Amino acid sequence: MANKALLVGVNKYRMPGADLQGCVNDVTNIRDILLKYFGFKVKEIRVLVDERATKKGILSRLEWLVKGSKAGDRLIFQFSGHGSQIRDREGDELKDHLDEILCPHDMDWDGTYIVDDDLKAVFADLPKGANLEVLLDCCHSGTGTREAMAMACLPADRAVKPRFLAPPMDILCRQLDEEDLPETRLLRSTNPTTHVLFSGCRDNQTSADANIKGSYNGAFTYYFCKHLRDAQGSLSRSELLKRLRASLKYEGYDQMPQLECTKTEKKKRVLE
Repeated sequence: MANKALLVGVNKYRMPGADLQGCVNDVTNIRDILLKYFGFKVKEIRVLVDERATKKGILSRLEWLVKGSKAGDRLIFQFSGHGSQIRDREGDELKDHLDEILCPHDMDWDGTYIVDDDLKAVFADLPKGANLEVLLDCCHSGTGTREAMAMACLPADRAVKPRFLAPPMDILCRQLDEEDLPETRLLRSTNPTTHVLFSGCRDNQTSADANIKGSYNGAFTYYFCKHLRDAQGSLSRSELLKRLRASLKYEGYDQMPQLECTKTEKKKRVLE
């Protein structure tokens, strides 16, 4: 059985005003629990942060993640940074749905982003029995701008920024062209039997980049790691989800983490 993990955190963006503060801390937090509680070795974990976390860099290391994988292997992909939605395009022809996207360091609105089709292509050849766990602490919300305004009103000691990049007006106008435009979910198009997906919020919510006890973290990732530490890594996925939701609600965060996997996988321990 082999272990491989790719951890990505983007605080610094080429786009003016898009920078975050807690994403690199998310990476070091996840790395710490993998080393301490899940038997990973340093050489089995690859990290990409800030300027190195480009679209090309992320996709090439995702190929490393899945290359040569076999039944029983444990594979981890974690992304902390901005998410968004964009009208899916094929060449110059607009299709009839939205793609939820991950925003790398070199994000632009002309194709430099990672869509569900990119992830589907990378994960398509995973062998049966290989265990892929995906952790996304970002936003895929069409209502992100509204929640951003609400977050801006919080007290300074609870400073929070949504991990959502609002599309520019020309892109947004295309998305608003049809009121009943259906949405797709990142990773939904892949085979649900091949992966477990933890995400920081619902489709219509944003994930918080938050000042927690004096340092910035993703609220989802912070409590994900906290509960695993408290249990020394021994929690079922369903129990972890329950504790995550309770903690975020108690602390006043308006986001509800999601878990997508089979019923059997929900009963198993994290990374099992």
